[in-house]
Amino acid sequence: MNSWLWADWSAPLHVRAGVSTRQGGVSPPPLDSLNLGLHVGDVQAIVLENRRRLAEALGLPGEPVWLAQEHGSAVARLPLTGLGSAGRVPVADAAVTGHAGVVCAVMTADCLPVVLCDRDGTRIGVAHAGWRGLAGGVLEATLAALAIEPVDVIVWLGPAISQPHFEVGVEVREAFLQADAGAEGAFSENARGRWQADLYALARRRLALAGVSEIFGGELCTWSAPHTFFSHRRDGHTGRMATLVWLEPR
Repeated sequence: MNSWLWADWSAPLHVRAGVSTRQGGVSPPPLDSLNLGLHVGDVQAIVLENRRRLAEALGLPGEPVWLAQEHGSAVARLPLTGLGSAGRVPVADAAVTGHAGVVCAVMTADCLPVVLCDRDGTRIGVAHAGWRGLAGGVLEATLAALAIEPVDVIVWLGPAISQPHFEVGVEVREAFLQADAGAEGAFSENARGRWQADLYALARRRLALAGVSEIFGGELCTWSAPHTFFSHRRDGHTGRMATLVWLEPR
């Protein structure tokens, strides 16, 4: 199915995870075609049709819980409960659950989606990790919300912008070095006196320092694959992919 890429990792088989591509939907250019974001200027009915098509193709057990992402470190614990929870969009950049049939989701178009689960497949999570989220501790917050020993966590890094295409200013580099001098290796100075940042290396380092050792993925570049992925840095006005993870009933 050209609209979906399954995660390639060692998670238990009932843990289902992967990322959508930009193919297989009905959005017009420049959001063509499987745009899943309601916040990028697409027609609502078109986005909902794209979401319906993806859910049908994957046989999702329920509607993904879409987040209002803010490049922060807040984590939604799913399912939402209590008065007023029905239909509420959590303001968060990560989600975790231990309930089968609950579909956790984040949207990206260059930022790094990070999927997590435990070795037994009882707890899952997904995080939206751009540079602000990484520097702000979104991965550490997601690990804490999972409440699993880091040594028992398995991670898959989805498609993100690669280092050769991700130029940042000195303030981004300093945001990481202030907390971890060892992050220096994830930045390479370019001819303009700015820095090329490696989101994958930064994420791997944060996860390793937290105690996670089983990390997969990190080979797919959104910027370099215009027919497969949306990229905000490459295209400006563009659509959004979704990274989903859910537990099938056992």
